[in-house]
Amino acid sequence: MRVVVGISGGVDSSVAAYLLKKQGHEVIGLFMINWEDDGVCTAEDDYEDVKRVCTKLDIPYFSVNYAKEYYERVFKYFLDEYKAGRTPNPDVLCNREIKFGPFLEKAKQLGADMIATGHYAKTFQKDGKTYLAKAKDLSKDQSYFLNQLSQSQLSSCIFPLADIEKKEVRKIASKLGLSTAEKKDSTGICFIGERNFRKFLKQYLPAQEGNICTLDGKIVGKHEGLMYYTIGQRRGLNIGGKHDGNGERWFVLKKDLKNNILYVSQGECEELFSDGLYADTFNWIPSIVNEKEFDCFAKFRYRQPDQKVHVTITGPNSIKVDFYEKQRAITEGQFVVLYTKDGICLGGGIINSKF
Repeated sequence: MRVVVGISGGVDSSVAAYLLKKQGHEVIGLFMINWEDDGVCTAEDDYEDVKRVCTKLDIPYFSVNYAKEYYERVFKYFLDEYKAGRTPNPDVLCNREIKFGPFLEKAKQLGADMIATGHYAKTFQKDGKTYLAKAKDLSKDQSYFLNQLSQSQLSSCIFPLADIEKKEVRKIASKLGLSTAEKKDSTGICFIGERNFRKFLKQYLPAQEGNICTLDGKIVGKHEGLMYYTIGQRRGLNIGGKHDGNGERWFVLKKDLKNNILYVSQGECEELFSDGLYADTFNWIPSIVNEKEFDCFAKFRYRQPDQKVHVTITGPNSIKVDFYEKQRAITEGQFVVLYTKDGICLGGGIINSKF
Protein backbone atom coordinates (compact mmCIF):
# COMPACT_ATOMS: atom_id res chain seq x y z
CA MET A 1 0.00 0.00 0.00
CA ARG A 2 1.29 3.48 -0.86
CA VAL A 3 1.07 5.82 2.14
CA VAL A 4 1.92 9.53 2.07
CA VAL A 5 3.02 10.72 5.50
CA GLY A 6 2.65 14.30 6.64
CA ILE A 7 6.18 14.69 7.91
CA SER A 8 6.82 17.82 9.94
CA GLY A 9 10.43 17.58 11.01
CA GLY A 10 9.43 16.40 14.48
CA VAL A 11 10.06 13.07 16.20
CA ASP A 12 6.44 11.84 16.02
CA SER A 13 6.00 12.04 12.26
CA SER A 14 9.54 10.69 11.77
CA VAL A 15 8.76 7.54 13.73
CA ALA A 16 5.32 7.25 12.09
CA ALA A 17 7.07 7.10 8.70
CA TYR A 18 9.51 4.49 9.97
CA LEU A 19 6.79 2.26 11.40
CA LEU A 20 4.84 2.32 8.15
CA LYS A 21 7.91 1.38 6.14
CA LYS A 22 8.68 -1.40 8.63
CA GLN A 23 5.15 -2.75 8.04
CA GLY A 24 6.00 -3.07 4.34
CA HIS A 25 4.19 -0.03 2.95
CA GLU A 26 5.56 2.17 0.20
CA VAL A 27 6.10 5.42 2.13
CA ILE A 28 6.41 8.96 0.78
CA GLY A 29 7.10 11.98 3.00
CA LEU A 30 5.25 15.22 2.36
CA PHE A 31 6.28 18.41 4.16
CA MET A 32 3.76 21.25 4.35
CA ILE A 33 4.65 24.93 4.44
CA ASN A 34 1.64 26.65 5.95
CA TRP A 35 3.05 30.06 6.78
CA GLU A 36 5.45 32.47 5.10
CA ASP A 37 6.89 35.24 7.22
CA ASP A 38 10.12 36.69 8.53
CA GLY A 39 11.67 33.40 9.54
CA VAL A 40 10.19 33.18 13.04
CA CYS A 41 8.27 30.07 12.07
CA THR A 42 10.74 27.19 12.02
CA ALA A 43 9.74 25.77 8.61
CA GLU A 44 13.21 26.08 7.09
CA ASP A 45 14.93 24.26 9.95
CA ASP A 46 12.15 21.68 10.08
CA TYR A 47 12.52 20.92 6.40
CA GLU A 48 16.24 20.25 6.91
CA ASP A 49 15.26 17.70 9.55
CA VAL A 50 12.75 16.19 7.11
CA LYS A 51 15.51 15.76 4.54
CA ARG A 52 17.80 14.09 7.07
CA VAL A 53 15.08 11.75 8.37
CA CYS A 54 13.80 10.72 4.93
CA THR A 55 17.34 10.13 3.69
CA LYS A 56 18.04 7.98 6.76
CA LEU A 57 14.81 6.01 6.22
CA ASP A 58 15.44 5.84 2.48
CA ILE A 59 12.04 7.22 1.50
CA PRO A 60 11.28 9.92 -1.10
CA TYR A 61 10.02 13.27 0.12
CA PHE A 62 8.37 16.37 -1.29
CA SER A 63 7.60 19.87 -0.06
CA VAL A 64 4.30 21.61 -0.79
CA ASN A 65 3.30 25.20 -0.04
CA TYR A 66 -0.15 25.75 1.47
CA ALA A 67 0.48 29.26 2.81
CA LYS A 68 -2.29 30.78 0.66
CA GLU A 69 -4.82 28.12 1.67
CA TYR A 70 -3.81 28.46 5.31
CA TYR A 71 -4.26 32.23 5.22
CA GLU A 72 -7.67 31.98 3.57
CA ARG A 73 -9.09 29.02 5.51
CA VAL A 74 -7.47 29.31 8.94
CA PHE A 75 -5.77 32.63 9.61
CA LYS A 76 -8.74 34.78 8.54
CA TYR A 77 -10.95 32.75 10.88
CA PHE A 78 -8.36 33.29 13.64
CA LEU A 79 -8.52 37.08 13.16
CA ASP A 80 -12.32 37.18 12.85
CA GLU A 81 -12.74 35.29 16.11
CA TYR A 82 -10.45 37.70 17.97
CA LYS A 83 -12.34 40.64 16.49
CA ALA A 84 -15.52 39.11 17.91
CA GLY A 85 -13.95 38.91 21.37
CA ARG A 86 -13.61 35.13 21.29
CA THR A 87 -10.57 32.90 21.74
CA PRO A 88 -10.16 30.60 18.72
CA ASN A 89 -8.32 27.32 18.36
CA PRO A 90 -6.75 27.47 14.87
CA ASP A 91 -5.05 24.08 15.30
CA VAL A 92 -8.42 22.31 15.08
CA LEU A 93 -9.33 24.16 11.91
CA CYS A 94 -5.87 23.59 10.43
CA ASN A 95 -6.39 19.84 10.71
CA ARG A 96 -9.72 19.95 8.88
CA GLU A 97 -8.85 22.60 6.30
CA ILE A 98 -5.16 21.90 5.57
CA LYS A 99 -3.60 18.73 7.00
CA PHE A 100 -6.55 16.58 5.99
CA GLY A 101 -7.73 18.83 3.14
CA PRO A 102 -5.30 19.98 0.42
CA PHE A 103 -2.75 17.56 1.86
CA LEU A 104 -5.10 14.63 1.24
CA GLU A 105 -5.75 15.87 -2.31
CA LYS A 106 -2.01 16.13 -3.00
CA ALA A 107 -1.43 12.65 -1.59
CA LYS A 108 -4.02 11.24 -3.98
CA GLN A 109 -2.21 12.96 -6.85
CA LEU A 110 0.90 11.07 -5.74
CA GLY A 111 -1.08 7.83 -6.00
CA ALA A 112 -1.59 7.35 -2.27
CA ASP A 113 -3.94 4.68 -0.98
CA MET A 114 -3.88 6.31 2.48
CA ILE A 115 -2.32 9.26 4.27
CA ALA A 116 -0.72 9.16 7.72
CA THR A 117 0.32 11.65 10.39
CA GLY A 118 2.19 11.60 13.68
CA HIS A 119 -0.94 12.41 15.70
CA TYR A 120 -1.56 10.43 18.87
CA ALA A 121 -5.06 9.20 18.05
CA LYS A 122 -6.82 6.04 16.95
CA THR A 123 -9.41 5.11 14.33
CA PHE A 124 -11.38 1.91 13.83
CA GLN A 125 -14.02 0.65 11.43
CA LYS A 126 -17.48 -0.60 12.40
CA ASP A 127 -20.55 -1.13 10.23
CA GLY A 128 -18.93 0.70 7.34
CA LYS A 129 -18.17 3.81 9.38
CA THR A 130 -14.90 5.19 10.75
CA TYR A 131 -14.70 6.00 14.45
CA LEU A 132 -12.17 8.23 16.23
CA ALA A 133 -10.83 7.27 19.67
CA LYS A 134 -8.16 8.26 22.15
CA ALA A 135 -4.60 6.99 21.76
CA LYS A 136 -2.99 4.58 24.19
CA ASP A 137 -0.78 7.37 25.58
CA LEU A 138 -3.53 9.46 27.18
CA SER A 139 -1.04 12.12 28.24
CA LYS A 140 -0.31 12.80 24.56
CA ASP A 141 -3.71 11.99 23.04
CA GLN A 142 -4.60 14.48 20.28
CA SER A 143 -8.08 13.32 19.32
CA TYR A 144 -9.32 16.65 20.72
CA PHE A 145 -7.68 18.45 17.78
CA LEU A 146 -9.24 16.06 15.25
CA ASN A 147 -12.85 16.62 16.32
CA GLN A 148 -13.82 18.42 13.10
CA LEU A 149 -12.68 15.74 10.65
CA SER A 150 -15.24 14.26 8.27
CA GLN A 151 -15.83 10.59 7.53
CA SER A 152 -13.96 10.81 4.23
CA GLN A 153 -10.98 12.40 5.96
CA LEU A 154 -10.85 9.93 8.86
CA SER A 155 -11.34 6.90 6.63
CA SER A 156 -8.36 7.99 4.51
CA CYS A 157 -5.93 8.28 7.40
CA ILE A 158 -3.64 6.00 9.41
CA PHE A 159 -2.31 6.98 12.84
CA PRO A 160 0.78 4.76 13.37
CA LEU A 161 1.31 6.08 16.93
CA ALA A 162 -2.15 5.03 18.15
CA ASP A 163 -0.83 2.30 20.45
CA ILE A 164 2.63 3.64 21.29
CA GLU A 165 3.66 5.81 24.22
CA LYS A 166 5.73 8.92 23.66
CA LYS A 167 8.76 7.60 25.54
CA GLU A 168 8.79 4.58 23.21
CA VAL A 169 8.63 6.88 20.18
CA ARG A 170 11.74 8.72 21.33
CA LYS A 171 13.45 5.42 22.10
CA ILE A 172 12.78 4.18 18.55
CA ALA A 173 14.06 7.45 17.04
CA SER A 174 17.19 7.30 19.17
CA LYS A 175 17.89 3.69 18.25
CA LEU A 176 17.56 4.57 14.56
CA GLY A 177 19.85 7.57 14.97
CA LEU A 178 17.24 10.01 13.68
CA SER A 179 18.12 13.70 13.96
CA THR A 180 14.71 14.36 15.52
CA ALA A 181 15.13 11.90 18.41
CA GLU A 182 15.73 14.56 21.06
CA LYS A 183 14.00 17.43 19.27
CA LYS A 184 11.72 19.46 21.49
CA ASP A 185 8.00 19.09 20.82
CA SER A 186 6.50 22.08 19.06
CA THR A 187 4.04 24.10 21.11
CA GLY A 188 1.75 26.97 20.33
CA ILE A 189 0.84 28.26 16.89
CA CYS A 190 3.42 28.12 14.10
CA PHE A 191 2.64 31.53 12.65
CA ILE A 192 3.35 33.19 16.01
CA GLY A 193 6.38 31.11 16.98
CA GLU A 194 8.57 32.65 19.68
CA ARG A 195 7.26 36.15 19.13
CA ASN A 196 5.31 38.17 21.64
CA PHE A 197 1.64 37.32 21.03
CA ARG A 198 0.39 40.87 21.55
CA LYS A 199 2.96 42.39 19.21
CA PHE A 200 2.07 39.82 16.56
CA LEU A 201 -1.69 40.39 16.82
CA LYS A 202 -1.21 44.16 16.74
CA GLN A 203 0.17 43.84 13.20
CA TYR A 204 -3.23 42.61 12.00
CA LEU A 205 -5.82 44.03 14.38
CA PRO A 206 -5.95 47.59 15.77
CA ALA A 207 -5.78 47.58 19.56
CA GLN A 208 -7.98 49.91 21.57
CA GLU A 209 -7.12 50.54 25.19
CA GLY A 210 -9.89 50.58 27.76
CA ASN A 211 -10.78 50.19 31.41
CA ILE A 212 -10.33 47.10 33.56
CA CYS A 213 -13.24 47.01 36.01
CA THR A 214 -14.59 44.88 38.81
CA LEU A 215 -18.18 43.66 38.52
CA ASP A 216 -19.39 46.55 40.68
CA GLY A 217 -17.93 49.01 38.17
CA LYS A 218 -14.79 50.04 40.02
CA ILE A 219 -11.89 50.85 37.64
CA VAL A 220 -8.74 48.99 38.70
CA GLY A 221 -6.53 49.42 35.66
CA LYS A 222 -6.20 49.76 31.89
CA HIS A 223 -6.20 46.98 29.30
CA GLU A 224 -4.22 47.10 26.03
CA GLY A 225 -7.07 45.71 23.89
CA LEU A 226 -9.76 43.12 24.66
CA MET A 227 -8.38 40.71 22.05
CA TYR A 228 -5.26 40.14 24.16
CA TYR A 229 -7.17 38.55 27.05
CA THR A 230 -8.98 35.29 27.59
CA ILE A 231 -11.47 34.12 30.21
CA GLY A 232 -9.77 32.86 33.37
CA GLN A 233 -6.46 34.56 32.55
CA ARG A 234 -4.50 35.64 35.59
CA ARG A 235 -1.16 36.80 34.19
CA GLY A 236 -0.31 39.94 32.26
CA LEU A 237 -3.11 42.05 33.75
CA ASN A 238 -0.67 44.47 35.46
CA ILE A 239 -3.07 45.25 38.26
CA GLY A 240 -1.43 43.33 41.09
CA GLY A 241 -0.47 44.93 44.37
CA LYS A 242 -3.51 47.15 44.82
CA HIS A 243 -3.45 48.59 48.31
CA ASP A 244 -7.18 48.20 48.75
CA GLY A 245 -7.24 44.62 47.47
CA ASN A 246 -7.35 41.37 49.41
CA GLY A 247 -3.97 40.11 48.20
CA GLU A 248 -5.40 37.38 45.94
CA ARG A 249 -4.70 37.04 42.21
CA TRP A 250 -6.85 38.85 39.67
CA PHE A 251 -8.75 36.84 37.04
CA VAL A 252 -10.44 37.81 33.78
CA LEU A 253 -14.20 37.19 34.03
CA LYS A 254 -15.69 38.58 30.82
CA LYS A 255 -15.35 41.12 28.04
CA ASP A 256 -17.75 43.92 27.18
CA LEU A 257 -17.04 44.62 23.49
CA LYS A 258 -19.66 47.35 23.17
CA ASN A 259 -18.14 49.46 25.97
CA ASN A 260 -14.58 48.12 25.62
CA ILE A 261 -14.39 47.01 29.25
CA LEU A 262 -12.48 44.04 30.65
CA TYR A 263 -14.14 42.69 33.80
CA VAL A 264 -12.00 41.03 36.47
CA SER A 265 -12.29 39.69 39.98
CA GLN A 266 -9.78 39.27 42.77
CA GLY A 267 -9.88 35.60 43.62
CA GLU A 268 -11.93 32.93 41.85
CA CYS A 269 -15.44 34.25 42.30
CA GLU A 270 -18.67 32.49 41.35
CA GLU A 271 -18.87 34.33 38.02
CA LEU A 272 -15.78 32.48 36.79
CA PHE A 273 -17.70 29.19 36.90
CA SER A 274 -20.49 27.96 34.62
CA ASP A 275 -23.28 25.38 34.80
CA GLY A 276 -23.28 24.61 31.11
CA LEU A 277 -22.74 25.78 27.56
CA TYR A 278 -24.21 25.93 24.07
CA ALA A 279 -22.15 24.83 21.07
CA ASP A 280 -22.72 25.07 17.34
CA THR A 281 -21.01 23.90 14.12
CA PHE A 282 -20.97 20.53 15.86
CA ASN A 283 -19.35 17.75 13.85
CA TRP A 284 -20.68 14.31 14.78
CA ILE A 285 -18.32 11.32 14.48
CA PRO A 286 -19.26 9.11 12.76
CA SER A 287 -22.84 10.46 12.71
CA ILE A 288 -25.36 12.11 14.99
CA VAL A 289 -26.36 9.90 17.93
CA ASN A 290 -29.85 8.44 18.12
CA GLU A 291 -30.82 9.77 21.56
CA LYS A 292 -31.88 13.40 21.88
CA GLU A 293 -30.46 13.47 25.42
CA PHE A 294 -27.63 11.44 26.89
CA ASP A 295 -24.77 11.44 29.38
CA CYS A 296 -21.14 11.34 28.28
CA PHE A 297 -17.81 13.01 29.01
CA ALA A 298 -16.37 16.22 27.63
CA LYS A 299 -13.27 18.34 27.32
CA PHE A 300 -13.55 22.12 27.05
CA ARG A 301 -9.81 22.60 26.50
CA TYR A 302 -7.03 20.26 25.45
CA ARG A 303 -5.17 19.87 28.75
CA GLN A 304 -8.13 18.86 30.90
CA PRO A 305 -9.43 15.63 32.44
CA ASP A 306 -12.74 14.43 31.02
CA GLN A 307 -15.78 15.92 32.75
CA LYS A 308 -19.13 14.15 33.08
CA VAL A 309 -21.90 16.06 31.28
CA HIS A 310 -25.50 15.77 30.11
CA VAL A 311 -25.98 16.59 26.43
CA THR A 312 -29.18 17.73 24.74
CA ILE A 313 -29.23 17.85 20.95
CA THR A 314 -30.85 21.14 19.93
CA GLY A 315 -30.34 20.87 16.16
CA PRO A 316 -28.43 18.91 13.49
CA ASN A 317 -25.21 20.74 14.40
CA SER A 318 -25.93 22.27 17.80
CA ILE A 319 -26.02 21.02 21.38
CA LYS A 320 -26.65 22.14 24.93
CA VAL A 321 -24.25 20.76 27.54
CA ASP A 322 -25.14 20.69 31.24
CA PHE A 323 -22.27 20.11 33.66
CA TYR A 324 -22.54 17.76 36.61
CA GLU A 325 -19.91 19.92 38.31
CA LYS A 326 -19.48 23.64 37.67
CA GLN A 327 -16.65 24.31 35.23
CA ARG A 328 -14.08 27.08 35.43
CA ALA A 329 -13.33 29.59 32.67
CA ILE A 330 -15.48 28.23 29.84
CA THR A 331 -14.32 30.23 26.84
CA GLU A 332 -16.36 31.17 23.77
CA GLY A 333 -14.55 30.23 20.57
CA GLN A 334 -12.89 27.15 22.02
CA PHE A 335 -14.10 23.62 21.23
CA VAL A 336 -16.14 21.27 23.38
CA VAL A 337 -15.34 17.67 22.46
CA LEU A 338 -17.50 14.74 23.58
CA TYR A 339 -16.32 11.23 24.48
CA THR A 340 -17.81 7.96 25.66
CA LYS A 341 -16.48 6.43 28.88
CA ASP A 342 -14.36 4.14 26.66
CA GLY A 343 -12.61 7.07 25.00
CA ILE A 344 -14.48 7.06 21.68
CA CYS A 345 -14.83 10.61 20.32
CA LEU A 346 -18.43 11.53 19.47
CA GLY A 347 -17.38 14.80 17.83
CA GLY A 348 -16.94 18.44 18.73
CA GLY A 349 -18.23 21.94 18.20
CA ILE A 350 -17.41 25.58 18.91
CA ILE A 351 -18.53 26.96 22.28
CA ASN A 352 -20.97 29.72 21.43
CA SER A 353 -22.18 30.76 24.90
CA LYS A 354 -22.30 29.59 28.52
CA PHE A 355 -24.74 29.74 31.40
